[in-house]
Amino acid sequence: MSARATTRPGGRSARVQQSVHQAVRDLEAEVGRDALTVPLIAARAGVTPSTIYRRWGDLRELLSDVAVERLRPDGAPADHGSLRADLEAWAAQFAEEMSSTAGHTYIRDALLGDPEQGNAVRCSDYAAEQLKAIGVRAAGRGEAVPGVEILLDVVVAPLMYRILFRPSDLSEAYSDHLVATALAQRPTPSEPKS
Repeated sequence: MSARATTRPGGRSARVQQSVHQAVRDLEAEVGRDALTVPLIAARAGVTPSTIYRRWGDLRELLSDVAVERLRPDGAPADHGSLRADLEAWAAQFAEEMSSTAGHTYIRDALLGDPEQGNAVRCSDYAAEQLKAIGVRAAGRGEAVPGVEILLDVVVAPLMYRILFRPSDLSEAYSDHLVATALAQRPTPSEPKS
């Protein structure tokens, strides 16, 4: 099992992570995913294979880490003027990005990583952070906002199921329906409000 190093901004660990991640992306584009090996990636990144093995443990865990970074949102969700419009736009974009060929690959890689490393949880946290930002903005406008857990359960979870198992049934009308369903929910006493 690998012991993930804490990454300090600007520190050696951050530089190693950045160069190894870039090497994976470059080599994937040049030689294809199936040709990736730890020694090939290490040579391109200018590190030793033992550095990669020490940090990530194996190729699968490295690909999982790269995928999680690729799934990280670029910025705050767009403001469309209302909670419903913000959620509908976010859900449509999420579905489009995750259902793409690249999105499927990133999801698969993120889920294949060691559960102890928490890559799948980090992906879930990205969605939760985006939904929380939408909710905070809507609450600032005086709108009633369902909890983040409701949004994850009622919007994100069904979208992920469709993306992974029934992509032909995925549409913007479907994601809009999920948003409407979530907005009709009332928090249960045991659910934390966000």
